[in-house]
Amino acid sequence: MRHSFFCIDGHTAGNPVRLIVGGAPLLKGDSMSARRQDFLARFDWIRTGLCFEPRGHDMMSGGFLYPPTRDDSDVGILFIETSGCLPMCGHGTIGIITFALEHGLILPATPGRLKVEVPAGVIDIAYEADGDKVTAVSIVNVPAYVAARDIKVEVEGIGALSVDVAYGGNYYAIVEPQGGYTGLDDMGAARLIELGGLIRQAVQAKFEPVHPLDPTIRGVSHVLWADKPRADGADGRNAVFYGDKAIDRSPCGTGTSARLAHLAGSGQLAVGDRFVHESYIGSLFTGRVESETTIAGQPAIIPSITGSAVATGFNMIWIDRSDRFWDGFQVK
Repeated sequence: MRHSFFCIDGHTAGNPVRLIVGGAPLLKGDSMSARRQDFLARFDWIRTGLCFEPRGHDMMSGGFLYPPTRDDSDVGILFIETSGCLPMCGHGTIGIITFALEHGLILPATPGRLKVEVPAGVIDIAYEADGDKVTAVSIVNVPAYVAARDIKVEVEGIGALSVDVAYGGNYYAIVEPQGGYTGLDDMGAARLIELGGLIRQAVQAKFEPVHPLDPTIRGVSHVLWADKPRADGADGRNAVFYGDKAIDRSPCGTGTSARLAHLAGSGQLAVGDRFVHESYIGSLFTGRVESETTIAGQPAIIPSITGSAVATGFNMIWIDRSDRFWDGFQVK
């Protein structure tokens, strides 16, 4: 049987986004979080088929539009990428909203604003447009917080590290310059990927964060290598490791949210402060600490992220079960 998926492909700040416009499976569940679990149980072959080789690559990311389950939301988004079916994806949201608006797939009840239901919760969107082109998308994200500080790990090739874990829609192990990690420019992408996998494994062996409001959101999935900025006007720089062999080309939206919570939790950012985050390739997101809040009694912040995306073309993809590689593969 051949399954057809019509896609709009593009990128947000350099990282790929594939919006699957046609071919989304019907999902069960009374929330986008429940729909995420249904997708993982019954349709994960769609994710691997569209994100893994030969139809994707190590950095591939994207998602589907769904009717929301809540009356207060305009649309729902389900995210897919090589690392899994994420609770939230910032660069993916910016790309998906941009492509959907530019092609008339979403009609906002209030022009310039949207309320979007994602598996991690409900996010608010503000966007700017110039004619039929969306020029910027701002996300007021789900609450972000620091889950743990000073986790001691010993990693072959880099030595002893002290790692913090923060949540911004996904859980991040945050590695600041210390010991054998002297900065991004001294490492190179291949080394960051190799050591990122080892650090994630070491942190996972010591600590498993569980979201206090949704236990299906759990575990450290990403590693954020933090560094000083290089671009004019930037306040910080990062390389986010995800999946098995990926470095985020964008500054990473949920990673920026986690970093904002991390810096606010140590007194380095206050409510209202802006933080321009630079990616490994030099692209930028503008983050901001919008307000303070709590999650199940834990101190947290409401972060926002602003960025832009570019659609690059249409793509009709077939997944044919007679194809030996119908559900995709990865080379490890």
